[in-house]
Amino acid sequence: MEKVFRYLSLSAVMSAVEPSMGDNGSLRDLPPDSWMSHLPHALWDLPLCNLAIPGSHNTVTYCLDKNDRSPVDLTQPDVLQKLDKYMKPLIRPFVYKWAITQESTVKQQLDCGVRYCDLRIAHRPNDNTSDLYFYHGVYTTVTVEAVLKEIREWLDMHPREVVILSFSHFQGLSPELHSHLVQTIKNVFATKLCPKTETVTLRNLWHLGYQLIVSYEHNIKNCHNELWSHIPYWWANKYKAEALIEEFERRRRQSGRPGGFFVTGINLTEDLKYICSHPTESLKDLVMSTYPVLLDWVEGLYPGSNQGSINIIAGDFVTESQLVPTVIALNENLLNFT
Repeated sequence: MEKVFRYLSLSAVMSAVEPSMGDNGSLRDLPPDSWMSHLPHALWDLPLCNLAIPGSHNTVTYCLDKNDRSPVDLTQPDVLQKLDKYMKPLIRPFVYKWAITQESTVKQQLDCGVRYCDLRIAHRPNDNTSDLYFYHGVYTTVTVEAVLKEIREWLDMHPREVVILSFSHFQGLSPELHSHLVQTIKNVFATKLCPKTETVTLRNLWHLGYQLIVSYEHNIKNCHNELWSHIPYWWANKYKAEALIEEFERRRRQSGRPGGFFVTGINLTEDLKYICSHPTESLKDLVMSTYPVLLDWVEGLYPGSNQGSINIIAGDFVTESQLVPTVIALNENLLNFT
């Protein structure tokens, strides 16, 4: 009876809400916090892996621990860990300037239209608790569980939006901690979790009440129907926009898009030489200066199932750029073929 009531209620909502393409007929102008629910009917039955979906790279770096007693994460080069140990007042400002990739909270990113979150999980060294954190250069001050609950609250307020969470780059997690994390995911999201056997179109997910797709980069995913395989992430490892574009164009020509969900990460990667030669700059300075070139390239891309098509496009400082509306607008290309 509960499922019937949920279906009837959702059907009423779907009938009442008419999709809107904005005043000038562009998907770019859809309400960012509910753009999926406002997509044209013609897109409701397409697999989500064939839609253009905006995402954020290293989603939770807005709350990195600036307490000097917090260590740099263990993935950092030995030389940086040693310099941080003995020259912390000099080194830490550089770490923070180049480690922060998002300045907005996860809720603000979701409100802005982000629907893919890149979550990198760690257990702090010498921590006797089971608390887990995010990390990038250093660890965050907020726990994984706290952020997941924030996402759950947001989903409750936006019942027709679908979010993809990618858990990866695990650091310091024992099998017991992996089990603890998976149980936390299940407890927080419960019936909103979409099984990996389900058909992922908007219409079907709305009908079943699923709002969350969780990919998990660990073998424990094989034991849980709610955990999807790791989503491939194309990373160019370049700090110049032109070099990044050239690398991705090469991949599109030679191998084409993977099957299922996949991410094109337009996040730039600086090396130590670049950082040392630009002592007054930050990652944000680099990223924002190159967004015009990157977004001009993104505007020429198209979603779909063809070899050269894209799916998720993730970047840094997403709420401060026009990445999200630019990616959403790419779905207009699909309306010509549906």
